[in-house]
Amino acid sequence: MESTKMDPNQELIERRKKAATVKAEQEQKRHENGLLLARERIEKLVDPGTFIEIDRYAMHECSNFGMEEKRVMGDGVVTGQARIDGRPVYLFAHDPTYLGGALGKVFARKVCKIMDLAKQAGCPVIGLNESGGARIQEGVQSLAGYADIFYRNVNASGVIPQISVIYGPCAGGAVYSPAVTDFTIMVRKQSYMFITGPEIVKTVTGEEVSFEQLGGASVHNEKSGVAQFLAEDEEDSFWLLRNLLSYLPANNLETAPEEDDPNEDPPGAAELNTLVPTDPSKPYDMLEVIKRIFDHGRFFQVSELFARNLITGFARLGGKVVGIVANQPKILAGVLDIDASVKGARFVRFCDAFNIPIITFVDVPGYLPGKNQEHMGIIRHGAKLLYAYCEATVPKLTVITRKAYGGAFDVLGSKNVGGDLNLAWPSAEIAVIGADGAVNILYKREIAQGGKELAKKFIDDYREQFATPYLSAELGYIDDVILPSETRKMLLEFLLVQQNKRMERPARKHGNIPL
Repeated sequence: MESTKMDPNQELIERRKKAATVKAEQEQKRHENGLLLARERIEKLVDPGTFIEIDRYAMHECSNFGMEEKRVMGDGVVTGQARIDGRPVYLFAHDPTYLGGALGKVFARKVCKIMDLAKQAGCPVIGLNESGGARIQEGVQSLAGYADIFYRNVNASGVIPQISVIYGPCAGGAVYSPAVTDFTIMVRKQSYMFITGPEIVKTVTGEEVSFEQLGGASVHNEKSGVAQFLAEDEEDSFWLLRNLLSYLPANNLETAPEEDDPNEDPPGAAELNTLVPTDPSKPYDMLEVIKRIFDHGRFFQVSELFARNLITGFARLGGKVVGIVANQPKILAGVLDIDASVKGARFVRFCDAFNIPIITFVDVPGYLPGKNQEHMGIIRHGAKLLYAYCEATVPKLTVITRKAYGGAFDVLGSKNVGGDLNLAWPSAEIAVIGADGAVNILYKREIAQGGKELAKKFIDDYREQFATPYLSAELGYIDDVILPSETRKMLLEFLLVQQNKRMERPARKHGNIPL
């Protein structure tokens, strides 16, 4: 009698097909709504033919609430390894077609395995997120699964880059892991992140709010700062992620990918000499400064829409990746407030963790005064930026283009917080406060008697004597005063020598950064 047993190879092929199959109506509905399936997202993101799936046959063992009838291979998450632009990565993608992408014990185990492999191999881990949170049917096992993931997020922080992309509603535990990762990308009018959804908000507080108003992509890019990138659609998210990875090292023991560079000045470099207005009250666009200094005029902004008075992002100088922090004079005069301080601190700490030199462009009138800022904690939040610069051991290069007033001068990479090269343009004004404010304090009585003409004289004299880069250069707080058009050459030459900078820190568990 002939055996009816299926050929083992054919059985494997059939199982693979079944593991990758989504109900036709679910697939059609997602595609009609412009949404991709989990495996489709992976395939579009990674280099063709490089994805190797891990744990594709895993299934939960829960029997509560009829779950024994809802066992599906993969258990709601696709995990594996691949390459992006030839570089290895590990990644996972939530599958919302199964239980809304809710996390259970096996789901968490799969994600943890991927994170462990990524840390072990020293390569980035990427999460493509679309999950309703913990799987209620599995109770505490779901909660424990999230805790296992959080623990690995924290232990991998500063060791390998961790990137999250949000593709749909993510609630509860599903938002805490992305919050711990280094960068989060959200898709406009498609991504949502919140601790509790609109229905629970209404029940608890009586407030009616939409998904978009509560935790949409624009909200988290512009107001909360939870996300660093806003994609227009899923295709744009893949471009953003690939571009971001091109600036990042695989781990904290490697350097970021280099590019060949002809070492020519970028377009418009000569215009730097006239870019900053002679009137210190007039704004200009610091982005125009940046693109005239770095390779090919390219700059990849991070948190572009949040705290726009401070610019952060990546560029290349002589082919080598650098992190840029810069005041933006055209937004709030480039002042440091709570949001800008937090944004700058986190970026500086990322660069320091992954061996990326920090170049700072300073044009700052100080910290933002006012009752609201004080009550919201400008002191402790502002101290985060100070802490980050003091803590950083990578090369720190600072260029003062115009104003550098008060404590903000100290904080933004000054010599006294470990700045390695500190340059100033001839237009730089370095002082405790601006000339107008200083004169009003120092010569209040004389001005009351002599009027505006005497006040103007005092202001001009103060600027000439004190608000000048040459006094700071005399005292050693500025290494050199240079023409703006010389900036690229000076930064490049110094960085070539200091790129292997090494510093020893006191033996300790860790510092206690202000929170």
